[in-house]
Amino acid sequence: MPLIDMPLDQLQQYQGTNPRPADFDEYWDRAIAEMRAVDPQVELVPSTFQSPHADCFDLYFTGVRGARIHAKYVRPNVPGPHPAVVLFHGYTGNAGDWSEKLAYASLGFSVLALDCRGQGGSSEDIGGVKGNTHHGHIIRGLDDHPDNLLFRHIYLDTAQLAGIALGLPEVDPERVYAAGGSQGGGLTLACAALEPRVKKLAPVFPFLCDYKRTWEMDLAKDAYQELRTYFRYFDQLHEREDEIFEKLGYIDLQFLANRIHGDVLLFVGLMDTVCPPSTQFAAYNKITAQKKLVIYPDFGHEHLPGATDRTMQFFLDNE
Repeated sequence: MPLIDMPLDQLQQYQGTNPRPADFDEYWDRAIAEMRAVDPQVELVPSTFQSPHADCFDLYFTGVRGARIHAKYVRPNVPGPHPAVVLFHGYTGNAGDWSEKLAYASLGFSVLALDCRGQGGSSEDIGGVKGNTHHGHIIRGLDDHPDNLLFRHIYLDTAQLAGIALGLPEVDPERVYAAGGSQGGGLTLACAALEPRVKKLAPVFPFLCDYKRTWEMDLAKDAYQELRTYFRYFDQLHEREDEIFEKLGYIDLQFLANRIHGDVLLFVGLMDTVCPPSTQFAAYNKITAQKKLVIYPDFGHEHLPGATDRTMQFFLDNE
């Protein structure tokens, strides 16, 4: 079998390369406390797109630091309480089309799909200017206090949206799930780690794990290009390399993985040169909850045939 990373037996034992900050747990406990202190001021606005079988809403809430966050909410026209799935999109993307949510709605699921702040959807990033900031989110705040890292706020948005789902009167709080691919896979891990009431999660080739491993594999390109950009502009001699990777450790999802309580179904392609397999295993191997790995030996960072169907069946089991 061709390899772009470690052999599978080594991947299954790999525990990561990026340093973990000594105060990591205190950092996230403080972040969660900040999130819980925010009045989300949830607003539901009927969408211009409607279906005869589901009600479609633009859902708005206030996240940490005052940003107004948008999600698409699809509510099936069947008696509740419903199971719910919270969906997360790829890097720089958006929540996607309404029609994409109707497969879940047809099965009686409520669906909430986040627009990440500052990316390709309608959520605000008010850290500098309102509107999109689109790229550079990994390194946003890297020269500031760690509490100002942008992905800290995005991770909290995922947990806050799941918390909103859990509180909806039509949703069964014992059946709230999360899913997404690439950045969406990483945010699925973040969501379930920071909102441990999420019962099941299905991340597909998760991004945002083990940054230093990606750097050492010379794969700081594509989704991780901004790591190289940062060094080229702001630390040309790598005098701060250790400091930089340690600070990135605050938003390294491998270190949040042990907070996950829900059942995990994680998909990985062993030929992935965008989110290298070892970085994903660094997170997966730290999950202590019930978990299962689906391995695609010949696939990279691309459509994984059957993954969407497997995810849906995973959420339907025991329904």
